[in-house]
Amino acid sequence: MKYTDQGQKDTRSGFGDGMTELGRTNPKVVALCADLIGSLKLETFIEEHPERFFQVGIAEANMIGIAAGLTIGGKIPFTTTFANFSTGRVYDQIRQSVAYSGKNVKICASHAGITLGEDGATHQILEDIGLMKMLPGMTVINPCDYNQTKAATLAIAEHDGPVYLRFGRPKVANFTPIDQTFTIGKALHLLEGTDVTIAATGHLVWEALIAAEALKEKGISAEVINIHTIKPLDEEAIVHSVEKTGCLVSAEEHNYLGGLGESIARTLAMHKPAPQEFIATKDTFGESGTPDQLMEKYQLNAPAIVEAAQKVIKRKA
Repeated sequence: MKYTDQGQKDTRSGFGDGMTELGRTNPKVVALCADLIGSLKLETFIEEHPERFFQVGIAEANMIGIAAGLTIGGKIPFTTTFANFSTGRVYDQIRQSVAYSGKNVKICASHAGITLGEDGATHQILEDIGLMKMLPGMTVINPCDYNQTKAATLAIAEHDGPVYLRFGRPKVANFTPIDQTFTIGKALHLLEGTDVTIAATGHLVWEALIAAEALKEKGISAEVINIHTIKPLDEEAIVHSVEKTGCLVSAEEHNYLGGLGESIARTLAMHKPAPQEFIATKDTFGESGTPDQLMEKYQLNAPAIVEAAQKVIKRKA
């Protein structure tokens, strides 16, 4: 395998360490939090730059409004809370105060997907990518591990415009380069293959690499693409890969309605019609359980990707 596990780390810590670095290097960066400092790993940023931190309490709508206002004075605000509260609870404020007016707000959302775990369905948002990608001008990023999340956090500070950055709570494999350069909108080819394309995002990227190894043992050559930016989508990378493999499996910790898979399906329909299978939740809410239990139940893991790959290959003309 080209990429090896460097040990498990949570992606939210990648965000926290990215914020620490930004605090030291970019005086325009400010942080806002809705009463979840520890969960978002902001302690060091606050300790070193208390004058650039705003604790708004459990008032997420106010947080978005304050952030939009701060951009007028030239600040680069990073808003922080759980993904459910970052999107569903404040969608109107994001649409009107941030997206519509093109404000340079970075909406940073932890505890996304079902791997939030035991807190259950009310906190496990599986619709956030769809909500955010439909907003004109909104960039949507879903990195795969600690290193990539830190790199993405640094990169979005340099990007002019609203961004939704999605990351998670559990410790997962950390396998991308520590010194990587994060390029918004540019997919990464992790493995070359000829029989099937696996386009994955977030926590499912590592599962896709494991699946590719299992498929190799079955004589199937899988190409694995890390789609860390869902909008703008790297359509060229997807089309080029499918021109070679003839079929695709999309993999995400999100509802199959409105997520990465649907964006890829639209791309294929427009440029290169080909069979596609979806690894995603099937129009359902989550439930309480450990992250591993939930990923198994909702078939968001390597065995499910292997099965989908075998199925989609049979659908090729």
